[in-house]
Amino acid sequence: MDEDFIKERAQDIRELATKADPFTRKRLLDLADTYERRLHPAPHAAPRLAGRHSQPQMKR
Repeated sequence: MDEDFIKERAQDIRELATKADPFTRKRLLDLADTYERRLHPAPHAAPRLAGRHSQPQMKR
């Protein structure tokens, strides 16, 4: 998606949230945050080695 479209969509959603009831406001603000995270994706976590940090398996 286009960066400007994402910014405008997030702003439109935030404006709707100002007029919404508390439950809907929270959901709309979460949605706007989701759009904004698309603009600045978090770096991927380093892959973990299988044996070093894994939890022991339970015996059955």
